[in-house]
Amino acid sequence: MIVALIAACEIGFWVLLAAGLAFRYPLRMPRTGLALLLCEPLLEVVLLVVTALDLKNGAEPNWTHGLAALYIGYTVGHGHRTVKWLDGHAAHRLGGAPRPPGPRYGTARARHETGVWLGTVAGAVVATVLLQLAIRYVGDPGRVTSLEDWRSTAWQITGIHGLVAAAYWIWPKKAPAGEPSDAGAGRERVRP
Repeated sequence: MIVALIAACEIGFWVLLAAGLAFRYPLRMPRTGLALLLCEPLLEVVLLVVTALDLKNGAEPNWTHGLAALYIGYTVGHGHRTVKWLDGHAAHRLGGAPRPPGPRYGTARARHETGVWLGTVAGAVVATVLLQLAIRYVGDPGRVTSLEDWRSTAWQITGIHGLVAAAYWIWPKKAPAGEPSDAGAGRERVRP
């Protein structure tokens, strides 16, 4: 049941996002679009409540509960950035706004990738807290091994992403000849 709910939340995220952007730009109803975009966090609240109720009703803690915690953590760490990035591109393509700038080279790109990695750190922290709460709630060390494994998985993913972000500092991508570099790019130039 939890896996189906995670899938429904992911589908719901994209449906709300598409509807919100459609109302904001082609339909020229920005308040309705914003209201739809603001409904997206409710999906994670529903997932959190249903997962807690599933454990409360005696479900055996398994990989689905851990996956739900990671999904919620990912949404907390990267959801806002994803929506903002897509909104900027929808405004450009559908609303006539200029193309959103983003760092592609050098130090500006390395700073950007570090910011994205910090979103992964935030997601891992949220997932770890949720998993720890679930472990304490279940209270039986013999039944929580899968939840402990997911806690470790969250930090392994964060470590790998950290290495990728560090690579942008160690081997910065250079602008092709004739193309301006992003040397003056600031933190406001963000895209995932």
